[in-house]
This record gives sequence, C-alpha cells and structure tokens, in this order.
Amino acid sequence: MDTNQPASATSTTYAPASAAPGMFGTKIPSAVAFAVGILLFLLPFAEIRCGGSILATKSGLDFALGNKWNTASTSLFGKNDMQDNALSAGKEQKGNTQYLIIAALVLGVIGLLLTFSGAKGGGAGGIATGILSAGALIGFMLDLKKNFNNSLREQALDKAEKGAGNLGFDKMGDIKPALAFSTWYYIAVIAFLTAAFFCYKRMQSSKK
Repeated sequence: MDTNQPASATSTTYAPASAAPGMFGTKIPSAVAFAVGILLFLLPFAEIRCGGSILATKSGLDFALGNKWNTASTSLFGKNDMQDNALSAGKEQKGNTQYLIIAALVLGVIGLLLTFSGAKGGGAGGIATGILSAGALIGFMLDLKKNFNNSLREQALDKAEKGAGNLGFDKMGDIKPALAFSTWYYIAVIAFLTAAFFCYKRMQSSKK
C-alpha cells in the first residue's frame, strides 16, 4: 500500500475588489443640484413687462414671504398710472400661489437634507422631494399667471364701467403689461428635476 499521499494543493481564492462608486454613486451631485435650486430663490423669478421694459421684478423668496414687487428704477414709463395698475394686477391672491412657492422651497430643503442620509433612504426621498418641488414650482407659475390675467381683466371691467377707458393703456396702443418668468425660475425647476435624477442614479449605483 502506497503511504505516500499527494499533498493537497491549496487554492487561493481572490475576491474581486469591489468597484469604487462613480460620481453618480455619491451624494455630491444631488446635493449640489438641490443647493443650486434653493439658492436660485434669491434671484428674480418673475417680471412684469410692458413694451419691452421691465416694470417690476420679484424673487422666489419674496413670493414665499409675501413681499411686494421690486419696482425697476430703469422703467421706461417711470412711476405712473400704468405702472401702478400693473403692480396692482401682480398682487397674488391669498392662497395657492404663496403656498405652492413655500412648498417648493421647503421640499427643496428637505431634499437637500435627505441627500446626506443613506443611499437607499436618501435616494428614494430625494427622488420624491425633487419631483414634488419642481411640480410645486410649475403649479406656482400656472396659478400666478391665472391670478395676474384675472386681475387685469377685472381692472379693465371696473374702469370700463366707470367710463375711464382701458386702464390708461389706450394711450400706448396695444401695449399692455405682461407677466414673464425669468431664466432663473426655469433653471430652478430643472435643478430640482436634475437632483431627483441624481438621487435615482445613486440608488442604482448602490445596488451594484
């Protein structure tokens, strides 16, 4: 009987090194996107224009706090009846407009805080808050436009009943005040949607 037994070969198993998470797998992209969206509230979100001239501007934070419009000192028309009537039309009604802009800001802050939590909770929460914040901003825009147009219409009817003409706009032909939303507003909407996308990519990266 052969007592010589072959030495058992020791096999070394090498576990593949776990790949380092890419940029999308970290909290940095979503945190930056949320921060950008929040900081943009300090810039003008809406403008009241008339004949290519800016009569007044208002930041996202001013809307949230219920502050008045900031009159543009470079206005072509100066301080006159047209500007007064335009600013009066810009007074948003109590209710949805202010609530929506506050909701957008609060959700953005919550989303930023959630990005510092775990990939799973922060990812899901970030997706929800990012989308909801952008949706609240869009709802704010639609509600503000509706209120502005309704206010102009009501003023026109009131002046017509009093025989006072067309708010003084008849002197300017077809030029009438219009509500416009700034580039900063649209970038804020995109920033929150981008933050939601980055949170989704972070969740996907954590599953690999």
